[in-house]
Amino acid sequence: MNVLTLGIDDAGRGPLIGPMMLAGCVLTKAQEALLKEEGVADSKLLSHTKRVQLAKMIETHSEAHFVVPLTPEEIDNSLNSGTNLNTLEAKAMASIINKIGKKGMKVVVDCPSVNIEAWQKKLEFFLDEPTNFEISCEHKADANHVSVSAASILAKVARENAIDKLKKEYGNFGSGYPSDPIMKDFLKIKGKELENSGIFRKTWATWKTMFPDKEQEKLF
Repeated sequence: MNVLTLGIDDAGRGPLIGPMMLAGCVLTKAQEALLKEEGVADSKLLSHTKRVQLAKMIETHSEAHFVVPLTPEEIDNSLNSGTNLNTLEAKAMASIINKIGKKGMKVVVDCPSVNIEAWQKKLEFFLDEPTNFEISCEHKADANHVSVSAASILAKVARENAIDKLKKEYGNFGSGYPSDPIMKDFLKIKGKELENSGIFRKTWATWKTMFPDKEQEKLF
């Protein structure tokens, strides 16, 4: 029997700039063994060059793969409407399962929430057919399961490709993470000019601190 595992992971959850990417990857046991031998591991442990090389291999040697982008605008709209990031991510990951999942498939998800049990219930709520799958939500799944490692690589490379395009259009903003000094300088110099460009997550505290809205300004 050819057991299939669908691994799911995200990339770019915390940055102020650019999209968040979520990816799913379906592998057979034989494909898992092959990709592990080729060096597939948690994407954070690999160089950019290695990730790009492995992403091509994963796309070739997988039963299915699918990437869902969440733009800064989608993230902001969700948070402003009262839907937190964990719920938004549950919806996006469920859309991956609904798209490429098949009945009887094992699904392993790198859980973004501290409360695994509660988050898994959210995920299952958004599934078309939750009883079709054996679902396991885990912390550090990207380090412990080849299918999730593969998904983490696909998500990370998709995020890096998106960031490269943004840099060509808007200039160098480093990693896009709030703690990055290059990003901080970029925000100071170009933040207001590019306020409506769609590249910033304006619900992030870093943005709100630098560019408070009128209601915030009244408080001061």
